[in-house]
Amino acid sequence: MFFWFFLAVQILFLVWVIAGAASGNGTDESCSGLTGDSLKICQDAGDVGTTIGVGLIIGLWVAADFILALTYVIYRLAHRQQRA
Repeated sequence: MFFWFFLAVQILFLVWVIAGAASGNGTDESCSGLTGDSLKICQDAGDVGTTIGVGLIIGLWVAADFILALTYVIYRLAHRQQRA
């Protein structure tokens, strides 16, 4: 059962990363009406924000995997057979 739960968590995080990365593509409404360097700076700022957001999601993903792995190890150690 743990394996399927672990895979479900991985799929959810993968979808979240893809959605977060895709949300930064395209023209930003806050940059409308800007031209030249101002437009470029506005678009670059949006790209940086998307990168930071995706990085935070990946960091949370790693933390969740670490907690899941630690929980699994503790569970396995608690339910192992005692040596005679």
